[in-house]
Amino acid sequence: MDALVVLIPLLPFTAAVVLGVSQLFGILKGEASENTTALLAMWALCMASLLALVLAGADALGYNHGVLTLGSWLDSEGFAISANFTTTGLPVRLAALFALLLVIVMRFAINYLHREAGFHRFFFLLSLFAAGMLLLVLSGNAVGSFFGWEIAGLCSYGLIAYAYNRPVAASNATRVFITNRIGDTGFILGIALSAIFADSLNWQQINTADLTTGQATGIALSFSVAAFAKSAQLPFTPWLARAMEGPTPSSAVFYGAVMVHAGVFLVCVLAPVFEQAPLAMAVLVIVGGLTALYSFIVGLTQTDVKSALSFATTGQLGLMFLACGLGFWQWASWHVCAHAVVRGYLMLTAPSLMHNVLDNPIKPIHPKIASLRWAYIASLQRFWLDPFTDWTLIRPIRRLAHDLSYFDDHVIDPFMGATAPMLSRLSSYAQLEEHLVGAQLNDENLFAKGTGLAGKLTEWTAALMHWFEDRFVLRGIGKDALHFGRKLGHVANQFEQLILRPRYLVLFVFITLLVAF
Repeated sequence: MDALVVLIPLLPFTAAVVLGVSQLFGILKGEASENTTALLAMWALCMASLLALVLAGADALGYNHGVLTLGSWLDSEGFAISANFTTTGLPVRLAALFALLLVIVMRFAINYLHREAGFHRFFFLLSLFAAGMLLLVLSGNAVGSFFGWEIAGLCSYGLIAYAYNRPVAASNATRVFITNRIGDTGFILGIALSAIFADSLNWQQINTADLTTGQATGIALSFSVAAFAKSAQLPFTPWLARAMEGPTPSSAVFYGAVMVHAGVFLVCVLAPVFEQAPLAMAVLVIVGGLTALYSFIVGLTQTDVKSALSFATTGQLGLMFLACGLGFWQWASWHVCAHAVVRGYLMLTAPSLMHNVLDNPIKPIHPKIASLRWAYIASLQRFWLDPFTDWTLIRPIRRLAHDLSYFDDHVIDPFMGATAPMLSRLSSYAQLEEHLVGAQLNDENLFAKGTGLAGKLTEWTAALMHWFEDRFVLRGIGKDALHFGRKLGHVANQFEQLILRPRYLVLFVFITLLVAF
C-alpha cells in the first residue's frame, strides 16, 4: 500500500503537463475544448483523491510501513538526500483531506469559470498546485517539501494575477509573491541548519536527532519564519487580503481550504524539534496570539465578504499557532482539518452570500467596542501595517536601487568606458559594407571611439583589427560573406549590450560563484 503514495502527486502533475503542452501548441483553446480540459483535470485529481483515501485507510488499519524510499536523490561524500515519502500519520490524513477538497473546488470551478478567457490556464495551474501541495505534505524530507512549497507559491502568483490585464491584480500578485519569498528564505535557512546540526534532511531523522537547545532553536525559528509567511501571520498578514483578487475557486482552495494551512502543517511536522526550543515555542504563542487579536479587530470593519473571510482565516490560523506554542499538537492538527472544511465551504459560497443572508439581521458588536472611535479608525486602516511595511522596507530598498543605478551610470560607466560607435558597428565587415553602399566616412579612424580605460583599450584593439582585416581579409571576400558578417556583428552587438546591464553582470557573478563552490 505504501507505493500508492507516489501516484498521489504524480497524477495531477501529469494532468498539468498534458494541459500545459496542449495549450502551448494550441490543441486546447476556446469554449469547444472546455470539456476536454475539465475531464482531464477532474479525472486525474479524482484518482489522486481516491488513492489518498485508500492510503489513509490503510494507515488507520496499520498496513503502512511509515516511509517509502525510492532511492537516493543526492549523494555527496557522507551526506545523502533520499527521494522518500511519508505514508503514515498527519501527512497522510491531510493529503486525503486536501485532495478531496481540491476535487470539490475543481468541480465548482468547471461551472463557475465557464466561457472565461483563462479557463484552460486556470485548470492547468490548479492541477499543478494540487501536485505541489500533495508533494509538500507527503514528502519525507525537507527538500521534497520545499519543491512542493515553491510550486504552490508559483501557482498562487499565477491565479492571483488571473485577470493579468487589471493593474490591481498584477500588483497584488507581485506583492504576495515577494512576501512569500521572505518565508522561503527562512525555509532554506532551516534546511541548511538541519543539514549542519542534524546531518540529515529527512523529517523523521531531524526530529530524532540529538540537538542542543541552541541548535533546535535555530532550526525551529528558521522554519517558523517560513510558516508565518505562508500562513499569513504577523507581520505578513496583509498579503492574504491582497490575494483575494483572484477568482473565487482559487481563493477557496488556496486561502481557505489548503495552502494557508501549510505553515501550521510545517510546525506540526517538526513538533519534537520545537519542544526542544522553548524560545521558538514562545514565539509561536506570541505571534499566533497577536495575529488572532489583530485579525479579530480588523475583521469587524471589513465591508466585503472576501476580505472579512481572509481576516477570519488568519485569526483561526493564529489560534492554531497559539495551540502549537502551548504544546497542544493534537488539538492544532484537528483544528487544521476542521477549519479547512469550513473555510473552503464559506469561500465557495461567498458569491451567493447576499442571497443566503437575505432578511438575516447583522449581529451588533458590544457597545463598549462600538464606542471606541480610535479603534474603529485603526481597524478600518488595518493598523497601517501595509504603509508601515512600505516605509520600513520597500522605500529604503527602492532608494538603494536608485542610488546604485546612479552610481553605475555616473561612476562605473565613465571609468570603464562606453564604446558607443563600436557597440553599434562592432564588426569591421559592417564598415566595408558602408563603403560599398556609398556611406561617406570623413575619417576612417573614427569608426571606433571610446572613453575610459576599457574604452580606450577597446578602441586601440579595434583599430588594429580593422587595419588587419581591411588589408588582408576583406578585399578578397564576396558580398554574401559580407552580408553574413554584418548579421553576425549585429548579433554580437546586441549580446554585448545585454551583458553590460548591471543586473546581468550580477547574475553572471552569482552563477560563477555557484559553479565555483
